[in-house]
Amino acid sequence: MTKQVLITGANRGIGLAFTSQYAAAGYQVFAVCRAASAELRALSKVTVIEGIDVTDPNAATLISQSLGNTTLDILVQNAGILYRDNINDAPAADIAKQFEVNALAPLQLTLGLLKHLTAGSKLALITSRMGSLADNGSGGYYGYRMSKAALNAAGVSLACDLKPKQIAVALLHPGFVQTDMVNNAGDISADEAAKRLRQRIEELTLTNSGTFWHSNGDVLPW
Repeated sequence: MTKQVLITGANRGIGLAFTSQYAAAGYQVFAVCRAASAELRALSKVTVIEGIDVTDPNAATLISQSLGNTTLDILVQNAGILYRDNINDAPAADIAKQFEVNALAPLQLTLGLLKHLTAGSKLALITSRMGSLADNGSGGYYGYRMSKAALNAAGVSLACDLKPKQIAVALLHPGFVQTDMVNNAGDISADEAAKRLRQRIEELTLTNSGTFWHSNGDVLPW
């Protein structure tokens, strides 16, 4: 039976790499985005669900309508934004927007799509080591760090609450990835990051649910 995976932020970067790799592996992929890229449209075995703003209160309903009765084996909450706020320039609106996209949206979408998850399904939250308190040795990026720390907190609660339903949750740091978000200044490609992250999702079980991993397999500090 064909496995089903849904990926948010699927039109570029890590989301597009996830989509391409899962499709190549034989999955039916539901690719969620605001606007599909040419690269996304060119992929086979992909159902594009576009026009979705993950912060829209109706986003989960719109996605669910496209899914119909589909049960998802994997749900990847990948959509995110980063603003480079600092000690001299940290607008409250920018910080709030990062919270809305990076923390609130993944939680609300997950809750809204729970009816498409079942025993054995896996939830992958694409977070960042920049959300680690112990690992912060350089400061700055207030909104991004705070929002990813909030996502991590939500992920641990989800792991606790979904364990009785036999749904496992991973909190995954991709690494420093060459994407538009960092002006392609990363040290690994989006394809390599997605490959590593897929391996972490493959290794995810109810026993290690709620763990905060680097894509290379290292467990990260909170």
